[in-house]
Amino acid sequence: MVPAAITERLKCVLQTEVLQLRPIVGGDINEAFRVSTPDGDFFLKTNSISFALQMFTAEAKGLTLLSNTNSICVPTVLDIGMEEGTGFLLLTYHQQANRPRDFWELFGRGLAELHRTTAPKFGLDEDNFIGTLPQRNCAHDTWISFYIEERLLPQLELAVAANKLQNADNEAFERFFKRLGEIFPNEPPTLIHGDLWSGNFLCTAEGTPMIFDPAVSFSHREMDLAMTRLFGGFDKDFYRSYEAASPLAHGFEQRLPAYQLYYLMVHVNLFGGGYVRSVRSVLKQFI
Repeated sequence: MVPAAITERLKCVLQTEVLQLRPIVGGDINEAFRVSTPDGDFFLKTNSISFALQMFTAEAKGLTLLSNTNSICVPTVLDIGMEEGTGFLLLTYHQQANRPRDFWELFGRGLAELHRTTAPKFGLDEDNFIGTLPQRNCAHDTWISFYIEERLLPQLELAVAANKLQNADNEAFERFFKRLGEIFPNEPPTLIHGDLWSGNFLCTAEGTPMIFDPAVSFSHREMDLAMTRLFGGFDKDFYRSYEAASPLAHGFEQRLPAYQLYYLMVHVNLFGGGYVRSVRSVLKQFI
């Protein structure tokens, strides 16, 4: 149920009547609605958790950062706020369309173009979220220190505190950390989407890729590619197009699970211990 105050806010922002709010199923974190008006449809996300406003504000800033690269389409942010204890984010609405033959090629090239946006340090000027979990983004000079201190250790601490991982897992992570200098190629900090799986993109009516629900940072570009491979992978033309535009260093297949470890730990903390076995399997590969 959308609070009446949010509906009134929508009317003011959109300067039109709200005819209907239709729930959209599929998300794990927020409630989503298709907002129908005489002037077209819009997309509304709501959440009543205490930090919903901070979460949606971070998401909006991430979308703006991605949009400013002019590389891949993202929804336009129309409003963010909190009314009657419910946070909300209002975006343009985009219907999933049939993918044209060159969709995956466009997507791969677009991601490669996004990854050409770099920064002096790994991190971001502020923290954000991945799902409902805080994602720290303190600046680091090296990818390895950033990955350990801002990505893996916070997730490890959460999992241990919740008794999802044990002391033996702590020891395995320590051994894994010592291997990282041998695993990752040296590349500059690159702007990444940060949570690029099949549920976070669509094909627009114009046949172009659109990405959303970001968890942005300046990280290693291979993090995005690793996330695309975590749950089955994208079409082969996506990877072929990406590599043609921005070749990867040799050995990506071997180091791929090392990147995926972060996302597996996020899933341990968001959705439960069923992912623990996958975490331990990755650690075993490298230690």
